[in-house]
Amino acid sequence: MQVEHQLRCTGCGRVIAQEALKEDFRCPECSHLYEVEYPAWSASSAADTSASKRNLPNPSALRWLWKERRTSLELKDQSGIWRFRDLLPILKDEANIVTLREGNTPLYELPRAARSIGVERVYAKHQGMNPTGSFKDAGMTTALSVAHERGFSWVACASTGNTSAAMAAYAARAGMRSLVLIPEGKIAWGKLSQSLDYGALTCQLRTDFDGCVRVLAEVVRRAPVFLLNSVNPYRVEGQKTPAFEIAESLDWQLPDHLIVPGGNLANCSALGKGFLEMKLLGLTDRVPRISVIQAEGANPLYRSMQENGGKELTPVEADTRASAIRIGNPASWRKAVRILEATGGWVEQVNEAEIALAKAEIGAEGIGCEPASAVTLAGLKKLVAQGHVQPSESVVLLLTGHTLKDSDYTIRYHRGDLLTEEEIAPLRPEIESTRRNTVELDADVDQVLRALEKAVQP
Repeated sequence: MQVEHQLRCTGCGRVIAQEALKEDFRCPECSHLYEVEYPAWSASSAADTSASKRNLPNPSALRWLWKERRTSLELKDQSGIWRFRDLLPILKDEANIVTLREGNTPLYELPRAARSIGVERVYAKHQGMNPTGSFKDAGMTTALSVAHERGFSWVACASTGNTSAAMAAYAARAGMRSLVLIPEGKIAWGKLSQSLDYGALTCQLRTDFDGCVRVLAEVVRRAPVFLLNSVNPYRVEGQKTPAFEIAESLDWQLPDHLIVPGGNLANCSALGKGFLEMKLLGLTDRVPRISVIQAEGANPLYRSMQENGGKELTPVEADTRASAIRIGNPASWRKAVRILEATGGWVEQVNEAEIALAKAEIGAEGIGCEPASAVTLAGLKKLVAQGHVQPSESVVLLLTGHTLKDSDYTIRYHRGDLLTEEEIAPLRPEIESTRRNTVELDADVDQVLRALEKAVQP
């Protein structure tokens, strides 16, 4: 199936070819972001229901093809992103694909969380099981492949950690150079170590993430560097594919709700795009409600929805220990609002203690995640309490990063010095019951046995 793609402005609707993209990926008419669309079968052409005019693929054939590719030895088939390349035909030549066998990440069931919250089924789509440990790999393989095909030598991003790790790894794999701008002192060291190890030119700027974005916007205007932040529409194309994986894992019976963390908000818009495209193509018959959870200290979308229904967004000075979502001026907020409206989802905020407790509860399921991922479980509790999620419904939580991305956070939680007394107070019993600090003993068998006896006491 040969399908051409084009780029449509999400603000004014202006349509351009790839070659007409500006360095910052914004529309010169209205400054909004672009998204990739396929004229043969995209949502914008859905009004034309004539099968003869719309080259719709066969849903059953696609499902069979994608399943068959899982047993293939070709690199592009072993990728959980490029395995679905029929729905992201963004390259002229598939030989330009840059892959680290990303995707195909597990969908775990969380029975303890389901019982505790009182919901029928709770799942976790763990994007932290990607090659560099976060969901960023899904979009990086597609966007960097486009940069590779277009002949760029340098790629660049501003990052709170995960983007830089993914970009540096894929650039190294392609034999390209990478530039990373990070806010000084506001990044988990585990993430920073990755970009260093993969050979990136890494610059710590004395500013926050949004300040790094402003500097980078000028850099790409003045140098032949391909921008790989989430404003890049080809990032979104890769990040939509977990929607296909979720559907496939559940035998094409979609969950009632999908809950995602809210940082730069590209996940909401990307996954929404994926689910809407599946429905349009007849792969599924509906879409889940997609909801966004933000940290109280980095909640511009939550405030926007409360104050004006998402019509305007006022940036905030972001402050949260969940560093991956410490973003006060999210680039993809308009796209996210559109998906929230299209799917009937909600936006909620959670505090630092709620995030830390939820992270420990996910860890107790044996899978773990980085702090930003845990806002999904913390937010689900609130959505259930508010009646937005019913006990009979199924929920998928998107976990965006591996637990080892920020091991210091985990250690401090279990030692008891992560949260202040004021933060702990409302949730003290729950938090104390989940802490598992080390027990210091002499090298004595009897002491170990006594500790074992104490641990099993009710």
